Amino acid sequence: DAKHLVPNKMRDFFCTINLDQEEVFRTQVVEKSLSPYFGEEFYFEIPRTFQWLSFYIYDKSVLQKDLRIGKVSIKKEDLCNYTGKENWFMLQPVDSNSEVQGKVHLELKLNELITDNGSVCQQLVVHIKECHGLPLINGQNCDPYATVSLVGPSRNDQKKTKVKKKTSNPQFNETFYFEVTRSSSYTKKSQFQVEEEDIEKLEVRVDLWNNGNLVQDVFLGEIKVPVKVLRNDSFQAWYLLQPRENGNKSSKTDDLGSLRLNICYTEDCVLPSEYYTSLRNLLLKSSDVQPISASAAYILSEVCRDKYDAVLPLVRLLLHHHKLVPFVAAVAELDLRDTQEANTIFRGNSLATRCVDEMMKIVGKHYLKVTLKPVIDEICESPKPCEIDPIKLKEGDNVEINMENLRYYVDKVFREIVRSSISCPTLMCDVFYSLRHLAAKRFPNDPHVQYSAVSSFVFLRFFAVAVVSPHTFHLRPHHPDAQTSRTLTLISKAIQTLGSWGSLTKSKLSSFKETFMCEFFKTFQEEKFTESVKKFLDDVSSTESKEPSGVSEPVHLKEGEMYKRAQGRTRIGKKNFKKRWFCLTSREFTYHKQQDKEPIFTIPIKNILAVEKLDESSFNKKNMFQVLHGEKPLYIQANNCVEASEWIEALCRVTRCNQKRLSFYHPSAFLNGSWLCCKATAESTAGCARCTADVPADTQIEIDGDRETERIYSLFTINRSKLQKLEEACGSIAVYQGPRKEPDDYSNFTIEDSVATFHTLQQIIDIVEKLSESHEKYQKKRSSSAKYGSEENPIVGKVS
Repeated sequence: DAKHLVPNKMRDFFCTINLDQEEVFRTQVVEKSLSPYFGEEFYFEIPRTFQWLSFYIYDKSVLQKDLRIGKVSIKKEDLCNYTGKENWFMLQPVDSNSEVQGKVHLELKLNELITDNGSVCQQLVVHIKECHGLPLINGQNCDPYATVSLVGPSRNDQKKTKVKKKTSNPQFNETFYFEVTRSSSYTKKSQFQVEEEDIEKLEVRVDLWNNGNLVQDVFLGEIKVPVKVLRNDSFQAWYLLQPRENGNKSSKTDDLGSLRLNICYTEDCVLPSEYYTSLRNLLLKSSDVQPISASAAYILSEVCRDKYDAVLPLVRLLLHHHKLVPFVAAVAELDLRDTQEANTIFRGNSLATRCVDEMMKIVGKHYLKVTLKPVIDEICESPKPCEIDPIKLKEGDNVEINMENLRYYVDKVFREIVRSSISCPTLMCDVFYSLRHLAAKRFPNDPHVQYSAVSSFVFLRFFAVAVVSPHTFHLRPHHPDAQTSRTLTLISKAIQTLGSWGSLTKSKLSSFKETFMCEFFKTFQEEKFTESVKKFLDDVSSTESKEPSGVSEPVHLKEGEMYKRAQGRTRIGKKNFKKRWFCLTSREFTYHKQQDKEPIFTIPIKNILAVEKLDESSFNKKNMFQVLHGEKPLYIQANNCVEASEWIEALCRVTRCNQKRLSFYHPSAFLNGSWLCCKATAESTAGCARCTADVPADTQIEIDGDRETERIYSLFTINRSKLQKLEEACGSIAVYQGPRKEPDDYSNFTIEDSVATFHTLQQIIDIVEKLSESHEKYQKKRSSSAKYGSEENPIVGKVS
């Protein structure tokens, strides 16, 4: 959210997330506010290098261009300082001199020239080769040119390259010559005085500009290199473009307002798979360790300050290797030992409940979509008034009509849920089956506990949470408005109550804090509701095989608006780019003129031969990829680098088993009678580049096992001091058998078997130390292979 935005009158605001100058996400517009609450979450993989993560606040305009109010820009190196916590940031002014992105490749040389009379003078040679990654201007590739200057205390010689049209990666290949020192016999009067020591004060400055034609040229970035670093040697390097030194400096930064952000940024250096074998095996055998509290997975959750940090990679890794169900059963059994009353079962935030929560989010994505999305769309797009709290009713509201509306929505959501058991993923059913039987074993005299053990997850922690926050579960693109949020909150409360086994009894209803909710639920006291819940819970906690929903209905994987190049299937077809709505299911890839319209073109998934990036040089457009199938390649342009990466990954994953997948492809297009990449003239010529490596083999669950293991290694490394404390605690307990002293350093740890726990800790510490050594070796090798100034490791700022 933001507060105290300017101008000081109610306006319509939205916020964008940018990697350098590339917009990757945009919030919905919050109307008529000075302190807009956006409340939106965006999770994404970053597919390219970047310098800045920026957030721009815009004032939405109907007739004119949206006005940028201010920005928050955080350097990549500083992101770790803000991760995992909320921070208020003052908005900074948006200054064109500070909006830079990209890198430039230069070769500099200082030559000594002997004149006709035998004296020596120095000449600077600047070869500007190319640039990569320049920003889009108004959504289009720019028309860049460069100015090259030799700057000193009393001189400023400037030369200019040719303008390159419509490209973010211009190839200049132009050389410029500058006199650095004059020969002593030089007598012609000069506009500058040069002495030998002035070379210490000279610098080469390269400025990148976008040619504005009829409007003002736009600054794209600059770099400065002192001439003294050259001496008599040639110097060739890549440089990251920098803002102007006076860019983004203003005395009025306090007046723009502020923005509150919660950023979680992780960067992992993933080694080859064989390096993780020992740690992976130790984690995967956790469910077999007795007691479970002595296992590596459990110890991970004990040493992490926030259990969620441990749960996310742990659940994903165990899911990937089909080891999650036995582990959840083991930690749930430990949880139940500490549960004294049946009505509080699985209500806390323990390791067991968090693992099940995370599993449902990952595995249940499609289940939620097919069950709730149609009814959530109806509520959000055609909302009916549902407020039944007398205190919050507005003048003219009819509480009886509102109650009828709410009852209609609750009935519809409830009906969709209890009919959905056939779509519940098998893995969720297996986990619920385990929880149900563990609960019945722990409380054998309570006939309801086997149902409340399951309903506490599937209703309270899954469906009810998805109803109240549909944007978090990708059921809606944005956070709903205040009135719709209130309606969804009331529906969510109702679903929690209806789903709680036995909650419709009079004793339960009398415990409602809100009397209006008590009155509302009196209309639900019908046996059919309790019977429907019971049947649903029986179905989703059964291990009997059900017909998978994917057999009758294709799995919806991804959809969105992109641009496709006209394929010219007719002779008069114009080969331009058109905006289309794309949809990917487990059966076919289609594009449509608009959302919800019939498809114009369909490619069966089994016919897709490869999905690869397309070189920008093909059409002078960024973020392009190609879908190769039986006919001509389908060329598509995504809206940004994140979207392009996500589409390529989704398409690759769903086509991984296609028998006719290609091994080679053309990275560029076939234009004007030849392939731009290999210059072959036959369109049927086999590809000239090897297709990219295989992707993780799971259509609905996107998991990279090595990356998750690397994340767990990082967590163990960060918490190494706690591992050592726990190790000392185990040693103390094993030696000292007397009563525990209170308080002590390890009273927060669960140590059931000090010997077994000590043994696992030794293994963890040993594995972590070996992995640390491997990381150090890799970093040394990487730093020696990608030297400072290479394309992979460009120079930042001034060269000294």
